[in-house]
Amino acid sequence: MPIASQKPISIPRADFEAMLRFAKTIYNLKHNQAYVHKLESQLPEAAKIRPDTPGILMGFDFHLTPDGPKLIEINNNAGGLYIGDGWLPQPSMNAMSGDIDSRLLSMFPAAWKSIAIVDEAIESQFMYPEMQAYGRMLEADGRQVFLASPEELELKADGLYIDGVRIDAIYNRHTDFYLESSAMQHIRAAYLAGQVQVNPHPRSYALLGDKSRMSDWWHEGVLEGAVSEDEIAQIRSIVPETHLMHEYDLDAAWRERKAWVFKPSARHGGKGVLLGTGISRKRFDALDADETVMQRFIPASKVEIDGNSFKFDVRLYTQGERLIALAGRAWQGQVTNFRTEGSGWVSLEVEG
Repeated sequence: MPIASQKPISIPRADFEAMLRFAKTIYNLKHNQAYVHKLESQLPEAAKIRPDTPGILMGFDFHLTPDGPKLIEINNNAGGLYIGDGWLPQPSMNAMSGDIDSRLLSMFPAAWKSIAIVDEAIESQFMYPEMQAYGRMLEADGRQVFLASPEELELKADGLYIDGVRIDAIYNRHTDFYLESSAMQHIRAAYLAGQVQVNPHPRSYALLGDKSRMSDWWHEGVLEGAVSEDEIAQIRSIVPETHLMHEYDLDAAWRERKAWVFKPSARHGGKGVLLGTGISRKRFDALDADETVMQRFIPASKVEIDGNSFKFDVRLYTQGERLIALAGRAWQGQVTNFRTEGSGWVSLEVEG
């Protein structure tokens, strides 16, 4: 993975504490019965299963602004910690106990003796070296690990197998979080039958990571009655105003397009993200209003590295309420990418 700077970037302690509080507040929504009850009827079948483990490496991405941090999205299977010769260096702080290796390993339950790390066309993935690093880490702990594309797993009467080994769990790096595509049907069948654990799991995505949730948090009545007024204010101060496109007057959305970012609700990262400042009328009219969220545009933070200006954001990696790691991304261009020279990941330090 590209590194933008060997020197850590400092972020304000107040911003860090606000981001961490927010991540914990959002995680706790998953266990808030009033909140869950309001969404349960909307959840896909796979998301109705309630695993007893938190999602592995949820990623909370923020832009830092004069008004405090603003959430850009929540990643259900966040990557980027492996930088080619080890994990991205982490600050020493009370919020994270132990070293990065022990924190990462602790996310995988000891009962998972045979683990498949799964992604679409896995060997061609940009993050494949990182998945290999997880495999080495787990094998050093005595686990049996397979890096596999979905079709390499075989469904038998008692579960999923690869190379004759029955799989206890899947570390899912695939972006079909609900296991709905044809390529994932055998995994879905085993998961629904209780024959394999899948993590990050569909319920975590459904209740927290699906971009439709950000619009729900702006719907009057979803958070009300479930959490306190202070928590509602906290969430809405950090989550930019967000709507499903079909809920908004489309003529007004077009007129106001420069104030919005348009995102497919079922995608992750920068895939399919369109800035209103550059969208054409033809592209706007082609958007699926039922499957697109529109979010108030929040410009990325800025940081200077080696005399050059870069856009910058911050990612908190969590498992449940635990902070696992911190990272920054520095880039140039319209959306987050590492194609421009000098772009990449950066370590962070917290001021004060």
